Amino acid sequence: MANYSSFEEMVIYQLAREQCNQVWSLIMTTSLGQDYKLREQINGSSGSVMDNIAEGFGRGGNKEFITFLSYSRGSCCETKAQLQRCFDRKHINEITFFELNAKAQIIIDQISKFMNYLKTSDKKGSKYD
Repeated sequence: MANYSSFEEMVIYQLAREQCNQVWSLIMTTSLGQDYKLREQINGSSGSVMDNIAEGFGRGGNKEFITFLSYSRGSCCETKAQLQRCFDRKHINEITFFELNAKAQIIIDQISKFMNYLKTSDKKGSKYD
């Protein structure tokens, strides 16, 4: 499974963790903290991006890892949609929205590239898949 000995070494994990921390900062410093349902949804989806990368890595095989990366990518798309709602509800300004939206798209693109790499890689991980 690539050349990583831990999921923490992976750039996609680091980017996902940064995104999760930025979302938490929004919750703590903006009116988003008062919008309970949206706050919980975006906190959950941004956390799910990094969590699924970690869980997929821990499964030990490329096929399962690709599946969990797909979940991670989906959660990142969900986070993007929730950022749009944050903007629409005036919890964040346009600059913040565009900045975080662009960073989320980078994560989505990087996850997709990594999935494609794993699909064609000769390194299959410790499992037989």
